[in-house]
Formats: sequence, C-alpha cells, structure tokens
Amino acid sequence: MSLWQLYYHLVWATKNREPLITEAREQLLYPDIRSRADRLGCISYAIGGTEDHIHLILSIPPNLAITEVVKQLKGGSSYTLNQRVPIADKFRWQKEYGVFSLGRKQLDRAVKYVRHQKEHHKVGSVIDVLEQTKGK
Repeated sequence: MSLWQLYYHLVWATKNREPLITEAREQLLYPDIRSRADRLGCISYAIGGTEDHIHLILSIPPNLAITEVVKQLKGGSSYTLNQRVPIADKFRWQKEYGVFSLGRKQLDRAVKYVRHQKEHHKVGSVIDVLEQTKGK
C-alpha cells in the first residue's frame, strides 16, 4: 500500500433535523459507525454530535470514494438503529452531508472540536461552516 494521509471532517444530520439522537441511541450509533469505518479501511479519529447531527474525523483510503464511505456509514447506521431501537417513524439521515478536507496540522484541533460538540452548541461556540451539510 502506498503512503496516504487524507483527513476529512464529515457532518450529516437526521432527516428534517429531528432530535432523534438520544443518549441511548448515541451509545449504539457511534460504535456502529466506528466499526463500519474500520471495516472499510478508514481510520476514525473522532465522532461527536448533538441530537440532530453528527461529525466525524476520518482518514479515508485513496481507493475509496468519499461518497461511498458516507453512503455505507449512513445507511448501515440507520439500519442498525431501526433494528435495535425501533421508533414509530424510521430513523433516517438526510440525503446531504458536508465534507471538509484537513491538513495534518489541523487534525488535533478538528478532533477536539468534534469531541466537544455538545458543549460548542450549548455555549454558541460552533464554527458555522463546519455545521453545514449542504451548500448555499
């Protein structure tokens, strides 16, 4: 395998930004996404979010398309939640997502930002551009 250092900040939201990610669901969701990313050959650095969206910091191997990785993570994780924690309406992610490339020097800061999502949203210290899941 060739040397690769490709870092991405990914963000996506629940369908219609519904507050569906409870603490109990988060306990299933985050490990499921990490496990799926590992099986795809990605390296997970951080995952965090709030009740209506999540952020991930991943290294994605150059032989994988970002869109395919996102599709696998979103589809698989919603399937897991619907099987293990059924709710009246199916858990679904919105179609859109945001992806931002990072340099090695930005990685630590991005990881801290993602791990502290709840606090950033509580005190209003979010980075607006990193909270977007679709272009304007």
